[in-house]
Amino acid sequence: MQVTEVRINLCGNGANRLKAFCSLTFDNTFVIRDVKLIDGNDGLFLAMPSRKLCDHCRRCGEKNHLRARFCNGCGMRLDETRSMNQQHPGHGAAVHGRVKLHADIAHPINGDCRQLIERQVIGAYHEELERSKQPGYVPPSLDAEDMDMYDDSRFNRAPSAGAPIPLRPTGTTAHGAHYA
Repeated sequence: MQVTEVRINLCGNGANRLKAFCSLTFDNTFVIRDVKLIDGNDGLFLAMPSRKLCDHCRRCGEKNHLRARFCNGCGMRLDETRSMNQQHPGHGAAVHGRVKLHADIAHPINGDCRQLIERQVIGAYHEELERSKQPGYVPPSLDAEDMDMYDDSRFNRAPSAGAPIPLRPTGTTAHGAHYA
């Protein structure tokens, strides 16, 4: 696996700890968006895209993030200390004395992979900083249509049997029932 493209979108002024949003492309086939480059106490580091951890309202069952004070569904006041009561990892468990409120959506599995990605992103960040000082600088788009930049003929090959492969909609089973 190779990081084949790093797009950097610089953020604000130098006083902000959030330095850039990044889009990472692997092997010209897989993209991870919303990677943040942050200036931490020990230097620049990557924060992978994440989602807020949620639990369910006891009254109506609606999902609410762990910092919510009121239910999104019924408006009932929620126990603000409920995130401290979560016992299983991935659902608000304490990490190094702090309550975990977010879970990574995509992340490196080991330190070597993280270092490889961080080195490439930090290098691209410094290059983008230099480009931003040039007259007429236009920041790269992180939301560009990805397939426009690649020759997509390799993805449009006909199946060997000659008939298209039937695909079912995301979130349903073969029998039409929705996943829980």
